[in-house]
Amino acid sequence: MFELHKEKTEDYWDVEALFDLCFTPGRFALSSYRLREGQSPIDELCLVAKNEEGFLAGAIRYWPSEIEKNKVLFLGPIAVHPTYQGEGIGAALIKISLKRARELNWKRVLMVGDEVYYRRFGFRMIKGIIFPPPTNPNRILGIELEEFSWQGIQGKVLPIKIDN
Repeated sequence: MFELHKEKTEDYWDVEALFDLCFTPGRFALSSYRLREGQSPIDELCLVAKNEEGFLAGAIRYWPSEIEKNKVLFLGPIAVHPTYQGEGIGAALIKISLKRARELNWKRVLMVGDEVYYRRFGFRMIKGIIFPPPTNPNRILGIELEEFSWQGIQGKVLPIKIDN
């Protein structure tokens, strides 16, 4: 049994350790981290999954960004501790966080990932979106939280600051 809740200040270092475990400390060299540098994630959308003993089993974060003045949620990272992979924790984190994003009136979500895996949540490859290099354009995915919200949006992804 797992409990999902908003990431708290005291969860920060456990979440960072989980991301290091799943992606290695070299994750900071990834191009997607250029969009996170100096930014704060969106508190309401950063979730953790803990087991009954309080052990961190999974986490997801979202970041504010924009493309040509259009606000976009940038999903990532998302990680599940290797011990708990395959138990649906990652899927629950994605589904619940996307539901919350809709409730908070976000219109679209962007991520870098494997379309074969993320397609089941509604993500599709998006053309015309430019990430910091060397991002593979075939791994740039998006989902509409509001119908037609990706229509006509193309350009460079940039970080933006918003109040949490």
